[in-house]
Amino acid sequence: MSLNKKQIQHLKALAHNLKPVVLLGSNGLTEAVVAEIDYALNHHELIKVKIPTDDRETKGLIVEAICREAEAVKVQVIGKTLILYRQSEDKKIQLPRG
Repeated sequence: MSLNKKQIQHLKALAHNLKPVVLLGSNGLTEAVVAEIDYALNHHELIKVKIPTDDRETKGLIVEAICREAEAVKVQVIGKTLILYRQSEDKKIQLPRG
């Protein structure tokens, strides 16, 4: 799934007041963390994930892996916070048309 600019802006606005629901620990991206992200996406569709690393390359790889494993779309990365979106069967968030 890919999002257009208007849809990304809409999701950024919705995510603004959200708190991170998943925090990566010192063990990094484990199966349990992926399961938690998957569960949160099914429940909320739009979530924030806290990635505790200052290394840009490492953070990029983690973001890539999370998106791939969770089959989600990266909306934005701000500092150590990743905003993820994946539409659920309920379609709780109505995306604007392109």
